[in-house]
Amino acid sequence: MPLTDAAVRAAQPGPKLRKMSDGEGLQLHVQPNGSKLWRLAYRFDGKQRTLTLGKYPDVSLKAARLAKGIARARLADGLDPMDERRATDEPQGTTWREVATEYVQLQKDRSRAPKTIAKLESQLVRADKAFGSTPIRDVKASEVLAMLRKIEAEGKHTTAAGTRSACSRVFRYAVATDRAEVDPAAALVGALVGVQTTGYPAIVDPDGVGGLLRAIRDYPGDLTTKVGLHLCAYTFLRPGEVTGLKWGDVDWEARQINIPAERMKLPRPHVVPLSTQVEGFLRSVHPLTGRDKFILTSLHTKGRPLSNNTLNAALRRLGFSKEEMVAHGFRKTASTLLNEAGFNRDWIERQLAHVETNAVRAAYDKSQHIEGRTQMIQAYADMLDELAERPTKK
Repeated sequence: MPLTDAAVRAAQPGPKLRKMSDGEGLQLHVQPNGSKLWRLAYRFDGKQRTLTLGKYPDVSLKAARLAKGIARARLADGLDPMDERRATDEPQGTTWREVATEYVQLQKDRSRAPKTIAKLESQLVRADKAFGSTPIRDVKASEVLAMLRKIEAEGKHTTAAGTRSACSRVFRYAVATDRAEVDPAAALVGALVGVQTTGYPAIVDPDGVGGLLRAIRDYPGDLTTKVGLHLCAYTFLRPGEVTGLKWGDVDWEARQINIPAERMKLPRPHVVPLSTQVEGFLRSVHPLTGRDKFILTSLHTKGRPLSNNTLNAALRRLGFSKEEMVAHGFRKTASTLLNEAGFNRDWIERQLAHVETNAVRAAYDKSQHIEGRTQMIQAYADMLDELAERPTKK
């Protein structure tokens, strides 16, 4: 059935692009952000094409039908209406900048972690400078590659790879919302200098782990830093998650630390069962910082948490080089030792707060693993204590 003015006016956005047909290829596209765009789908020279006719309500239903009639008359004459300059508020189509801005906002609406959003925005800056004002459907793979080559020329190969990936996500979003036909960044996979990733430096052999823990036990510096290193080792949270811990996160009765989604790398809450050892670390620092918001307060700025750099600096002070061990490396240590000990992989991955790529495994609610993870956390804490207390080999 043809559209009516009332239906167009009342059309509401949804989580995905909504298409409302008026017949003969004329469609109203209601974007997830509420924007309403007139599009004309047609075929020319054997290819499916989409012509932008303007934005509602600037272009009314009547005006859109008139523009459709003009376009179809050109088709009848053997001409491509895409070649005609369109006298609308969107004469050349939605720009890269508009789609990228909308995509970033979509990630914010999905409660992505602030660090994730900040990283995405920084990755898109160079692309915006290169072709931000270009209609996104007109951006070519060669233009994207030229932008990435400039980043590579600065020796920033990892940045170039991350920027390509971020651009690809924006292009794919444009394709999904019918504002582009292809993702030109996808064609560049393999066109950049390969980036070798070796992971964070970490000590994983049992004897080495024992020596590391003995060194931490004897750490001569500030107590909050010492506790921070112990929390990294015994909870295998990311350093930023450790330094961001608040006393309000601790549920002493349930013996758990509950971290809200907005402070996790992935936008979902995370539960850390309290081992006897971790409870002891927390109680040891409570007289010092218990009246503060953060468990590990900054050594220099009141009201601020301890810096990640402080933890790494402490490892350097203990004699471990940055090529040997970093604060983030405790996660690799835990994963290695627990897997070697034969613990359930689901428990390990859930406790590491990793993305579960297997759809069946992902279907499990975190509560279904909490009992197993509680047992594992305590067993791991006991394992670390045992390694720390082993006699030193001569």
